[in-house]
Amino acid sequence: MTPDTGKGRRLAGLLAAGSALLFVGLVPLVIDAPAQAQSSAAENQTVTSTQMATFLGASAGQPVQGLIWRGGIEMQSPADTFGGLSGLGFLDDAGRLAMVSDRGTFVTGQLIYDDAARPLTLVGVSIDPMQNTKGNELPRAYARDAESLAVVERDGVPSAVRVGFENLTRVADFQLVDGRPQGAAREVPIPKWLSDTRSNETLEAMCIAPPASAIAGSTVLLPEGIRDGNGNVRGYMLGKADKGPLSYVAGSGLAPTDCAFLPNGDLLVLERGISLFLFSMRLVLVPAASVAPEALLTGRVLLQATGGDIDNMEAVAVHRGPDGSSRITLLSDNNFNDWQRNLLLEFSLQE
Repeated sequence: MTPDTGKGRRLAGLLAAGSALLFVGLVPLVIDAPAQAQSSAAENQTVTSTQMATFLGASAGQPVQGLIWRGGIEMQSPADTFGGLSGLGFLDDAGRLAMVSDRGTFVTGQLIYDDAARPLTLVGVSIDPMQNTKGNELPRAYARDAESLAVVERDGVPSAVRVGFENLTRVADFQLVDGRPQGAAREVPIPKWLSDTRSNETLEAMCIAPPASAIAGSTVLLPEGIRDGNGNVRGYMLGKADKGPLSYVAGSGLAPTDCAFLPNGDLLVLERGISLFLFSMRLVLVPAASVAPEALLTGRVLLQATGGDIDNMEAVAVHRGPDGSSRITLLSDNNFNDWQRNLLLEFSLQE
């Protein structure tokens, strides 16, 4: 969600009145963790993390609805370029990750865990501007609104990241060099009905199917505000053998903001909405066998929440945690507002 747009301003006005309520239920343990020293102006960004002790009353390791709470952090930085985090992908099992912001930057770093395998802090943070297809920095806010990120693998090794944009709606790949996305964008063709829709309610959710999936390598696209004739989210699948339209049934008052695949091919869809001046969210699991062109995607709710334990939840990613479990990581976008938070929340599936 972009802070400079009409939707962002309307949302800010609504939520400012109830912003104090957003902080109910946060039990912090403050940990200062400056980023590791780097060598350029885009690097050496200090991020301070506040460890979250509970989520919806559950302590780390305890069940919360259909998941296990594994811990979380609230991230802050004196750098005015840190924030607006809308997409997330993990690059290895050591916690190295890449994020995108509403202002057209890549934010990279490493998620560090404590001795109990709970998220502790983000270190080694770099913030780099994205480039267009000519290798120049994106010229204006309308073109910078990056909302989703998925990791592209070649022979099992991350080689690029795929980024979805709204406003100037498009999808582009950026090569990975030493764990950082960089270089000129390489645009990925998407349907004309999607690229022709120019608003900040277009492409929010994007994910790439894993090797174990029947649609391995295919990219799922789910816009935020584009609906079909039945009121369902109008989506699309990009793939060589798996290409075509699909639809997704979102919850009442909710819209998809991101998606991610589990290793077995099941699809996770993160939804976001606003309820009584507070953000609400839910995480839905769609069975792997249901994900195909022409399908109507529905699933079961793993987690839903409203209020102080969440914020503007916009990103979801899956990776292997330090204890060997598959971690489901949710990330919030603070819209560069002081009264919103950059939250990173981790869960795992119940066995």
